[in-house]
Amino acid sequence: MYKTQKAFTMIELIFVIVIIGILSAVAIPKLAASRSDAEIAKAKSIVASIRMGISTARQKQILSGNFTPITTLTAYTGEDVEIFETVLEYSLRSCASATAVSCWITNSTRKEYTYRMPMEGSVDFNITNNKFNCKDKTDSNCRLITD
Repeated sequence: MYKTQKAFTMIELIFVIVIIGILSAVAIPKLAASRSDAEIAKAKSIVASIRMGISTARQKQILSGNFTPITTLTAYTGEDVEIFETVLEYSLRSCASATAVSCWITNSTRKEYTYRMPMEGSVDFNITNNKFNCKDKTDSNCRLITD
């Protein structure tokens, strides 16, 4: 009587490897795109939180009788508290290098805040009339983050 061994043939193994290769070729670009989408969603959330923080800080100022406008996120007149610290649980991710993406650049002298997009480009924000808005509202990256 012959002993039969159960095993896969070489053709079956190659077929499985080809299928795995095709699936990974389709999945990897999708995962990369979803990471960019997640970074943009995070930026949208941060912008919304900053806007709410400015609104809350402004309301506190008005209730205390202080009507000076808020012009910066680092500190506002009347209280020695940073808006970033009161609204955001974690500090903003600053850009460590010139090629870093999905990070913020703060220029406190010009009172400007720049977000470097995970893809190409960046969005510049400033505070005017107690509102945190894009400098160029027609920019496609601005609409992507603020809409």
